[in-house]
Amino acid sequence: MIDKVAFYASIRSTGLFKTLLQAQVDTIDGLLNECEKQGIYDPRQIAYIFATAYWEAHNPKKPELRMTPMKEFGGEAYLKGKKYYPFFGRGLSQLTWDYNYKKEGQRLNLDLLTNPDLILDIPVAVNSHVYCMANGSYTGKKLSDYINDQKCDFAGARKIINGTDKKDEIAAIAQKFLSCLTK
Repeated sequence: MIDKVAFYASIRSTGLFKTLLQAQVDTIDGLLNECEKQGIYDPRQIAYIFATAYWEAHNPKKPELRMTPMKEFGGEAYLKGKKYYPFFGRGLSQLTWDYNYKKEGQRLNLDLLTNPDLILDIPVAVNSHVYCMANGSYTGKKLSDYINDQKCDFAGARKIINGTDKKDEIAAIAQKFLSCLTK
């Protein structure tokens, strides 16, 4: 069981967050609750779930919304230039491509193909983020492939979402979250 008071104090003192808006608190609480609902109790796995959301759900122009479900940032022309438009990144994992929206929509019993912004709702986003990381929905790689009783490979776990892009930066963030979760 995570001591939420100590966790919140620690994420502020480590510099992960200076202040927290209510949407950030709701997302963080939602992730903690969703991990428990989905049977994820290993603090190392939870730390990596948090680190991924922290990295993926960040718009440098709106840092106060870090780690809240969001749309991929960029102007309309930029987004329309994406091969996967209009199914550009949304949520905490930055879900992309129509086939991923379709698959996740079927699992959630939501029409994400007609209304992809439904993945921006905090309860939907946290459920999707935790489930997809735990079950290998994006790349076939899942949390337990990298974080289990035998090992904790935060850098390798990046393959769950996006190959090896920024793996070391995200691994360092996961280590900070792990420190906060285990205080």
